[in-house]
Amino acid sequence: MRMSRKIPDQEYEKTLSFRLKRWLGGTKDSFVGNMEMKPQEEYKIDYNIDLKRKKEKEQRVARAYDLTNNLEVRGFEKGYRLFSALFCIFLVIMLLIAVSYLPSYGHMENPVNNEVSERYIEDGLQETGAVNIVTGMILDYRAFDTLGESHVLFIATCTVLILLRRDKKKDEDGQDIEENDRVYEPKNDVILQTAARALVPLIIIFGIYVILCGHLGPGGGFSGGAIIGAGLILYLNAFGFKKTERFFTQKTYKILSVCALGCYCLAKSYSFYTGANHIESVIPLGTPGAILSSGLILILNICVGIVVAGTMYTFYVMFRKGGY
Repeated sequence: MRMSRKIPDQEYEKTLSFRLKRWLGGTKDSFVGNMEMKPQEEYKIDYNIDLKRKKEKEQRVARAYDLTNNLEVRGFEKGYRLFSALFCIFLVIMLLIAVSYLPSYGHMENPVNNEVSERYIEDGLQETGAVNIVTGMILDYRAFDTLGESHVLFIATCTVLILLRRDKKKDEDGQDIEENDRVYEPKNDVILQTAARALVPLIIIFGIYVILCGHLGPGGGFSGGAIIGAGLILYLNAFGFKKTERFFTQKTYKILSVCALGCYCLAKSYSFYTGANHIESVIPLGTPGAILSSGLILILNICVGIVVAGTMYTFYVMFRKGGY
């Protein structure tokens, strides 16, 4: 039996198996030693060529933006002006024709003087229980329209959240970096903070009063919600995000808005179903003039006020900082 023997490294490097192994492993550069190589020369800037290229670029830009000699641009400007003038003339003529067909102001046979307004004024208190005729009309006769308006506010806020949202920055350790939100406002302004401590509670209480008494007099969910939103904005400007987010955050707004809209939808769906099917509603209208009266109008005012207050504050926060 013949045993293999170990050959020296110099002989092994000349064998075909060694060269095949080196080729497969990629340990040798096939170009090294097999082609003429010379060191790369240092790059030198030719200022004449560089200046020539800059001049050519300036000439191309000048030709592209030459509004005086560019026939396409001049033709577009003339056509644009002509079309704008014709469109304005056409629009004015159409509006004048439409106005000429309008009924005369104050005439008894105008479409506005029909049984609908008469029904609101004469039977509104008896059918809705609301002393405020406007509130009874908005949150009873036209309650589904108001529900659509509330949803429009909520969808508009969601759109602003999507468009203006700013992702939180993180440091090397992965911790969130909170940017200074007091850059564009006085820092620890004693006068502003003292006034806010005195005014914010009164503003919010007055907004709640306007919402709860919307069926008894001027006010309601829209105006009361706007007042509460103004109070939240004043508190934010006085004390900053850190203190405001202790009780009102983006999550708080989402929960309140969804709950308010859901409650509004369920309440009016019930009212619409019973009224459309001539079923007696079990919800009493109460005594006109009392705080607990007008059926579901008080609850609907509260829902609308929550949505409006949160929407106002959220719009301000998103346009100011881009996030809570």
